[in-house]
Amino acid sequence: MRILILGGTGFIGRHLVARLSAAGHVLTLPTRRLAHGRDLLVHPTATVLEADIHDEAVIEQLLPGHDAVINLVGILHSQRGKPYGADFERVHVLLPRRVAYACRTHGIGRFLHLSALGASPSGPSMYLRSKGDGETAIRAAFQSPGAGSFTLMRPSVVFGPDDNFLNLFGRLARWFPVLPVGGAKARMQPVYVEDLVLAMQAALTLPAAADATYEVVGPHVYTLGELVSLAAAAAGHPRPVIALPDALARVQAMFFECLPGDPLVSRDNLDSLTVDNVATRPLSTELGVVPTPLEAVLAQAVRRKGEVERRAR
Repeated sequence: MRILILGGTGFIGRHLVARLSAAGHVLTLPTRRLAHGRDLLVHPTATVLEADIHDEAVIEQLLPGHDAVINLVGILHSQRGKPYGADFERVHVLLPRRVAYACRTHGIGRFLHLSALGASPSGPSMYLRSKGDGETAIRAAFQSPGAGSFTLMRPSVVFGPDDNFLNLFGRLARWFPVLPVGGAKARMQPVYVEDLVLAMQAALTLPAAADATYEVVGPHVYTLGELVSLAAAAAGHPRPVIALPDALARVQAMFFECLPGDPLVSRDNLDSLTVDNVATRPLSTELGVVPTPLEAVLAQAVRRKGEVERRAR
């Protein structure tokens, strides 16, 4: 199968590319900067090229000749707006809409889109509302008969080697004696990245996955505070976790938003944490995935100080 992967140079994309290339699929990986994807050229069936996927003309040029398209592009932060900021609209709504309609035009058999657990046009955060509107746009694009099919994947928070979730808390634990956390009581069902990409690989060719939506989660539910504590211990720096009151957590988030670069946590992140990030039903057995317990791979997922330094050399 010839597959176009948008966002293939990111955390989840790198694991997916490795799996699909090993299975013999021919992959096209556009990226804003070629340097971001050069290390993926070790996969013999992968082609990395520099392209602006937010340009409609570029999408029209990339799609022909492919059997499937996978969209992994997503962001966690945007300027504020109603119902969401411009960056969320551009990445989570306009891009999937553009790609979905292009898939229909070019007769692409399957469009696989990575959404998020809890995505809803009426969600409590800009992130979840934009993800929900992106899903709505995709469904609308494929309403016509014979327009191909789509599959929506809704993972909970994804963890694994080089993630920016558990490893972020592991790094913070190295420097701080205590870890103050907003939304510490929020419940989530983290999924191992290899389980997610296995589910995505299965959904590419599974007849039952046509026009289907899957919640992809791990086997256990944790609070955010519990996950922070586990990550700190796995990094070799056990730390007490302090659950911040909501008002203080929002002050902390506003401070982080004023700093250069992406904030450690934003007010919109806190809004997302007001609803549980937990599946409404078990992981579909038709995907052929047995969810991996977090504890079974935690030592491999969270890097200790020495491992980080060796990677830096």
